[in-house]
Amino acid sequence: MNLEKFLEYMEQDRIIKAGSEIHEYMHYLSQEAIKITMEINNKYHSQEEIKILMEELTGRKIDDSFVLFPPFYTDCGKNIQIGKNVFINADCKFQDQGGIEIGDGSLIGHGVVLATINHELSPEKRGNMLASRIKIGKNVWIGSNSTICQGVEIGDGAVVAAGSVVTKNVEKNTLVGGVPARFIKNIKE
Repeated sequence: MNLEKFLEYMEQDRIIKAGSEIHEYMHYLSQEAIKITMEINNKYHSQEEIKILMEELTGRKIDDSFVLFPPFYTDCGKNIQIGKNVFINADCKFQDQGGIEIGDGSLIGHGVVLATINHELSPEKRGNMLASRIKIGKNVWIGSNSTICQGVEIGDGAVVAAGSVVTKNVEKNTLVGGVPARFIKNIKE
């Protein structure tokens, strides 16, 4: 298993069987992510240094306009794509094995959880995982302490109210909130 094969496999929204080769590779990536996030979180870094560490974590070029306020946590890192002018506030937790895309101009509030992995419901298969990408459009604002669940797409210009749990797609230019998150109103441009 290598990173290219892992990312290709995860793009397919497949089951990851406990103890499988892909599962073992996920564990390897998580250990690498822990090392890098420990460096980000446990001493002061300039934004330029954070950008360089995030490039190491994601394996992708990060635009100079990116801003992150640590601490930041992820258990993979290699399946995160970050657009331009993205701001991620403190204490966010990204479970990105299934893939996370963040569009240009998006704001991620304090303590937001992006969870791309779920487990099978059957007790006999509970160790197996189900992965599905989270896609955040352009100019989205996700309020503090919100959770975005696997497979959710958030349309351009949408706002997720603080403390929400988003289990379904969010239309562009809408405000959603609550547990589970529901439509509140349209946002006029």
